[in-house]
Amino acid sequence: MPVRVAWGIQHPMSGHLTLYLDVDGDVVLNTEPDVGYTHRGLEKIAEYRTYLQYVPIIERACDFDSSNFALGYVRAVEALMGVEAPERAKYLRVIAAELSRIMSHLYAQALLSMTGGFETMTVWSANDRELILDLLEMLTGARVTHTYIVPGGVRWDLPKGFKERAFEVLNYLERRIWDYYKMLFQNRTFQDRTMGVGVLSKKEAVELGVTGPSLRASGVDFDVRRDDPYEAYDKLDFDVIVEKDGDSYTRALVRFYEIAQSIRIIKQALKDIPEGPIRVKVPPTLPKGEVYTRVETGRGELGIYLVGAGTNKPYRLKISAPSFRNLAGLVYLCRDVPMGDIPVIYYSFDILLLDVDR
Repeated sequence: MPVRVAWGIQHPMSGHLTLYLDVDGDVVLNTEPDVGYTHRGLEKIAEYRTYLQYVPIIERACDFDSSNFALGYVRAVEALMGVEAPERAKYLRVIAAELSRIMSHLYAQALLSMTGGFETMTVWSANDRELILDLLEMLTGARVTHTYIVPGGVRWDLPKGFKERAFEVLNYLERRIWDYYKMLFQNRTFQDRTMGVGVLSKKEAVELGVTGPSLRASGVDFDVRRDDPYEAYDKLDFDVIVEKDGDSYTRALVRFYEIAQSIRIIKQALKDIPEGPIRVKVPPTLPKGEVYTRVETGRGELGIYLVGAGTNKPYRLKISAPSFRNLAGLVYLCRDVPMGDIPVIYYSFDILLLDVDR
């Protein structure tokens, strides 16, 4: 006889989420998510803040990848205004966005490692993430949320010594990630724990609207940075990582390889960054009209729908959040599986509940 149990919100691995599991013995027959524990009304708040005041607020939608969220919103503001950031600012935005992506992927790797009891790998990922936070603090003045990317460009230029320190950290991390590969991805226990667990086919991933590394792990070759390029991505060389197995191991592996690609992108941007201004003037008000823009965050495609009404505040803001979309994949896979696989499947999707609830 199936019994319904709550996995979360006090569960040590659930985060700010409850999954109601219908279980028969140790087998989960069906899963129903209960979200909203961290809902802050971020879309409604936009209507009461000027478009500039809202930049630090949108970053709170996903403070583990705040630069990419700020970039998504700022690009919508600029598109509505008909404003384009200077070339140098575009490169600086890419640098901030890719540092943010590395930070996000290292955090995801640490959490997934923790679900399997791989404490050494958890600590390695968390410690090396600190080096990226140091670079972001040096570049932006803050460690987690930055308000660095603003309408018209960025707040300030590269600080003295940043380029040298960035290459030092990136060169270290470029070598270091292969220690991760040996410690985690070649570990037989980790492979047994994740390979063949939570398999999402290419067809299922597309139909469910899954996005980002979780989509590419199921064999879908799509990345907004390449397929709908923005900022300086069309001038930089990088590979879109695609795997085909669609299981928990592969979702983690895609993020691992993407760290290497982000390092490659940042190094190119630092070498090729042009001289020139870092910001242009923007109008004091948002013109009447509506726009939709998208960027590729660490968790997938972020869509921003923005409506202006001729005032200095957005009339309407809608956030299409990647974690909310990936939640559909999680719920779909958490059926007819052992209860012990729930944390592994959950963290393989790298779902951030702040991003789900907004």
